[in-house]
Amino acid sequence: MAGKKYADVEHYEGKLAKVMERFGAQEWNFDWSRRGGWVEFRIDGQLYRFDHSVDKANANGQKIQYGSDAFAQLVLALEDLARLAERGIYKLQTWIEGMRYLPPPIELPECFRDMGFSSLPADVAAINDRYRALAKRNHPDVVKDDGTAFKNLQRAAEEARRYLEESDLRK
Repeated sequence: MAGKKYADVEHYEGKLAKVMERFGAQEWNFDWSRRGGWVEFRIDGQLYRFDHSVDKANANGQKIQYGSDAFAQLVLALEDLARLAERGIYKLQTWIEGMRYLPPPIELPECFRDMGFSSLPADVAAINDRYRALAKRNHPDVVKDDGTAFKNLQRAAEEARRYLEESDLRK
């Protein structure tokens, strides 16, 4: 059975602090566990995140079994990036541009999709305008049905209004 391939994690935590200083990171954070680790840092106001895991390493032919080893590989890779930037081979921004950390997208609630919105409207007035336009087309007198489409539109508009009003209350 293969043993641990890297030094203690404290060694790599110290290395990481030096790498972040070399990067000029204003703030940074990291964590590691049994299965992997991650490092995120902020440069010029932009948040970047790198993560690595035992599974990713093994999938690429690296035989490691400890999350601390994945963290060590991550720190060593960041150290290599710092070295490339310091030697003038590439600018750091060139390498890390694709690593921007974006929060997960907010899924548009169904009530807005039902009203034909592709993104959250700015205010309740936009919901009311859309409702009036759709109500004219979906009114039971126009569509000649049992009013199901119109009732669904009313429900969606009410839910959408409530959603925006509750969002405003949280601010």
